[in-house]
Amino acid sequence: MCQPHLGELEPSSASGVSLSHDEPGVVLEPFPWDSGVFDAHCHPTDTMASIASIPTMKARALTVMSTRSQDQDLVSDVASRYGIEDSSLIIMPRSSGKGWLIPCFGWHPWFSYEIYDDLSSNSVYDGSPTGKIAHYDEVLAPSPSSKDVSFSEGLPEPRALSKFLEETKCRLEKHPTALIGEVGLDKVFRLPQNWTSTDEIKRDEGLTPGGREGRKLSPHRVHIAHQAAILQAQLRLAGEMGRAVSVHGVQAHGVLYDTIAKLWKGHEKPVLSRRKQRRIAEGAEDFSSSSEDEDEGDVNSSNKTRAKPEQGPKPYPPRICLHSFSGPSDVAKQYLHPSIPAKVYFSFSIVINWNTGGGDKAEEAIRAVPDDRILAESDLHIAGEEMDQYLEEVCRKICEVKGWGLREGVEQLGRNWREFISG
Repeated sequence: MCQPHLGELEPSSASGVSLSHDEPGVVLEPFPWDSGVFDAHCHPTDTMASIASIPTMKARALTVMSTRSQDQDLVSDVASRYGIEDSSLIIMPRSSGKGWLIPCFGWHPWFSYEIYDDLSSNSVYDGSPTGKIAHYDEVLAPSPSSKDVSFSEGLPEPRALSKFLEETKCRLEKHPTALIGEVGLDKVFRLPQNWTSTDEIKRDEGLTPGGREGRKLSPHRVHIAHQAAILQAQLRLAGEMGRAVSVHGVQAHGVLYDTIAKLWKGHEKPVLSRRKQRRIAEGAEDFSSSSEDEDEGDVNSSNKTRAKPEQGPKPYPPRICLHSFSGPSDVAKQYLHPSIPAKVYFSFSIVINWNTGGGDKAEEAIRAVPDDRILAESDLHIAGEEMDQYLEEVCRKICEVKGWGLREGVEQLGRNWREFISG
């Protein structure tokens, strides 16, 4: 969710029509929908009228995000109707009718100001009108009181972080395949102005409340430290429950990495130096000339000193998807360091990575990321044919950049998605 109401963007492709990155008049290879196509990140509950089209889509499954108070229960309800409730079923074909979506529950950084951190001793909110104003002065910059105190008065009553985490845990328990998302950090986003009577008249009744819906932007941003506190709390919950997360990051690549990395500090995987790797390789050659009995003894001895993988809950998520990844390839490589204990994926969308002018950077990142860490997404707020079109286009684009055959690439993206979802 990197832009409001992405459905306002027109898709550059349709089934049987040349895509935007193809030469005019070139006949495209038929798209292998039968291989299984998976949307790693989307928001169809922003347009509830589109939900009924999910069972008729060509995509095998959608990973459906929640972002704010208004859509948590919507995503849960839709998952109760159309969700894949057993991870073993994600290998089944669409025609099996065994579910078409994976629900995700999270609080987006755009709405993080609505939460007060009652897990911190520094929270200033006490439930009173004065406490509400103090909370928004603390988490927003510039402080609303320095501009117009009525801005804070028009914002929602803050809700406790502990209560939200409790509710999220219940939803994750209700939906065994569910992930946490969309969460993250955003240095660019500004809050919209409060609703005016003119804005109310122009509202689109077909959109789930809570978004911008064409309102002018205020000067206020959410302090990155507050965003980070809300993000870390949700990442810890993901680690506790062994669930993957979908992460938003806009012009905050360095601080996002640092915020996540703090959670796995002390849990890094050991990485052997090249010198030690050579010694082990040389030792292996020596062992190959030893007797079978000696081999067995040496292997058993080696196993005794080998570090065992950590068991049980962790303070960090097991798998992370950086959605519509917009960072440079150097940042991608940072997340791929062999010491990192979480498995990090990178997903790409047409609407964010190419339609906003960042195509060259996205393609550089795609080339740098290993084949088994790439995902495809639409990031659309409407399900149906339009979402299928965007998925087809981004899959074709990724395959083109990677030099994959189309069917080969779609199958690889499918394997990646299944691994991201269920490990």
